[in-house]
Amino acid sequence: MEPEYIVVEGANTHNLKNVNLRIPRGKLVVMTGVSGSGKSSLAFDTIYAEGQRRYMESLSSYAKQVVGQLEKPDVLFMDGLSPAISIDQKTIGRNPRSTVGTITEIADYLRLLYAAIGSNQGEPMLPREFSSNSPYGACPACAGIGSKTDIDPSKMIARDRSLNHGAILLWVGTSGWEVPMVKALAQLVGIDYNRPLVEQDERFIDILLYGYDKAPITYTHRGEERSHYFKGVVSILRHMRDQGTTSKGILSAIEQFSGQIPCPECSGKKLKKESLAVRILGKSIADVMAMSASELKLLYQGLSSDLSGRDQAIARHMQGEIVSRLSFLENVGLGYLTLGRTANTLSGGEAQRIRLASQIGSKLCGVLYVLDEPSIGLHPRDNTRLIATLLRLRDNGNTVLVVEHDEETMRAADWIVDLGPGAGRHGGEVIAEGTYEDIFRNDRSLTGAYLSGRKRIVVPAVRRKIGDKWLVIRGAREHNLKNVDVHIPIGVFTCVTGVSGSGKSSLVNDILYRSLAVKLSQSTELPGLHDSIEGIQHMKKVISIDQSPIGRTPTSNPATYTGAYELVRDLLADTSDAKRLGYKKSHFSFNVSGKNAGRCEACKGDGFMKIEMHFMPDVYVPCEECGGARFKKEALQITYNGKHIADFLNMTVGEAAEFFADVPKLNTILKTLVEVGLDYVKLGQPASELSGGEAQRVKLATELSRPSSGKTLYILDEPTTGLHAADIERLLAILQRFVENGNTVVIIEHNLDVMKSVDYIIDMGPEGGTAGGYIVSCGTPEEIATCAASHTGGYLRSVFENEAVVRP
Repeated sequence: MEPEYIVVEGANTHNLKNVNLRIPRGKLVVMTGVSGSGKSSLAFDTIYAEGQRRYMESLSSYAKQVVGQLEKPDVLFMDGLSPAISIDQKTIGRNPRSTVGTITEIADYLRLLYAAIGSNQGEPMLPREFSSNSPYGACPACAGIGSKTDIDPSKMIARDRSLNHGAILLWVGTSGWEVPMVKALAQLVGIDYNRPLVEQDERFIDILLYGYDKAPITYTHRGEERSHYFKGVVSILRHMRDQGTTSKGILSAIEQFSGQIPCPECSGKKLKKESLAVRILGKSIADVMAMSASELKLLYQGLSSDLSGRDQAIARHMQGEIVSRLSFLENVGLGYLTLGRTANTLSGGEAQRIRLASQIGSKLCGVLYVLDEPSIGLHPRDNTRLIATLLRLRDNGNTVLVVEHDEETMRAADWIVDLGPGAGRHGGEVIAEGTYEDIFRNDRSLTGAYLSGRKRIVVPAVRRKIGDKWLVIRGAREHNLKNVDVHIPIGVFTCVTGVSGSGKSSLVNDILYRSLAVKLSQSTELPGLHDSIEGIQHMKKVISIDQSPIGRTPTSNPATYTGAYELVRDLLADTSDAKRLGYKKSHFSFNVSGKNAGRCEACKGDGFMKIEMHFMPDVYVPCEECGGARFKKEALQITYNGKHIADFLNMTVGEAAEFFADVPKLNTILKTLVEVGLDYVKLGQPASELSGGEAQRVKLATELSRPSSGKTLYILDEPTTGLHAADIERLLAILQRFVENGNTVVIIEHNLDVMKSVDYIIDMGPEGGTAGGYIVSCGTPEEIATCAASHTGGYLRSVFENEAVVRP
């Protein structure tokens, strides 16, 4: 008889404090609590890790050897474990051949379908001939990648500039023959040299890029008259590249203006022309891979009825598999994704939900699934369907353990475990456990206090007035944006929201941020398609505080990113012991090798060694030489008030803030990290171990610790990721302070507590993918709440109606 509970006794992993717990099996269980309270330590680093370790013990002798090197979770006893699968927010991979279609296996069924019933003059055409990963189907020119590295025309010109103001990016800053030549070209073809390119005929854009061969250009440079045909900036740069130039300047320009462009042979469709000629319902397999999941589901729901005889019978089974998997994607809020979308372009939340959809399709039972905030990136409208998916996974006979802060998910859960009471060393205890009603009524539970309304994030008594200064985006048409004009007020707190895939990131990150970064920060990253942006003159600086890692190497961590590490190295190098031994600052760096280095050379300052697992993810074990300290014994002999460099890296932010209270510059940095809710994070915690939300808050703290100059545009993408309601309240106070200091804050967010707290909302939609890309409504939160066409408005209306109501 199967056990009824997963039993955990004496769990002390990380900050857990001898936790004893009985988790009901076959249920949807939510673990919640403030950031750093121990949720992930219990769910992932204890329960999942021990389940994985025991599973590996049952495998080959090689796997058993690796198990012996794995760090066993610090727990006295565990029972009732099932085979465990972790569905986290890590990206699925960087392989350009991996797509939404291949990950969900929809592409496999489509290949079978096209091979079986596809029409192409009656010739039998095999499944491998519809695979871009097979030499039998791949386009020979790009080997099935669909793109190739070449000079990217889209990077060569800035359409919102005139020729007189640097529209040809290749020649920005030059004052040689290029200037009179382009003037003569404009005069020859009748183009205004002072008008932005966006206002010019598209024919002239092609001339700039690819040349003009109808007549030579005559111009004068340094008193010498020249006459020749204009080859176009793309052709000029390609010619320099193909000539094998060794000029560093030209090589730099080639690198800057190169990119992945669609393969000219297959137009980015990845397959050979014979495979693309096969049709079902008039569409090639590349056509359907370019459709969104929702569009293809609508098309294929009636597929068999549109066929006849043998084809109908063959298609019926595959149709069912395809439509069911498309439904799984819709149910986790990903109906807007195209099947050909490559895995390396997905956000962490999207990658996690695709894995979740795939697991539903696998129809496994008796499994322990551990998920990390699956609601991330979802509008409240989409969240309902996600919860239904989690319940379906449970009803298939699995235990679903979810680390989550979302109230609706907690309402749907069978059991809730609330950890706290605080973060780091102030957390690690089970504060409350039971049903939603049990948590709701528990006086010790901070989560219960917010659920019940005993504590809440209040609506601001007075909202800032919208002034007469605006950032105006004209003609936004990147991705699914429908040539929209968008007005963003300056000097206030604005939230851009809308259902998943509605165009929020395309508007804010791809167009607004990149355009201002080009204008204000000399960025060379090309903005998304739009006509122009007005009002940039009111801004001095633009800063994007996103959830990308704070570094891509194991030596990147909060201490190095914020500058705290430099200050501590200065303190150590300035001690009498360091001076006596001739130790310099470099002795306390894990990035410096050689004679004057103090890092451990066995692990090169990483503190761990990687063991490659050919059938599973790589495993990391502590370095045997330094025991994970990262430094040689000589470097660890130097101390500041009794603490050496490794001690500092092992301190939590909160501990370090107390320890360095009398070092003003260092303490300022540490206090801001505490202020954004990261007091529980270790200063030396590798960047790879920080969640996207934690990385974003490290960046937020770094900005907060700098003197404010005003007139800065701060752009944040879903900063509430990983935050409990108590942490969100603290985050909002910080963002409001940015605005009070004369700055503008634009935030992409779905959280209703955030939406009700901002000054202005831009609601996008009405749906995702091709059905999105419009501005549904703009105005104050109260004005949005009255808009019947807005999904967001309906949820905000409920918030305002129930603001003072306490209900279980």
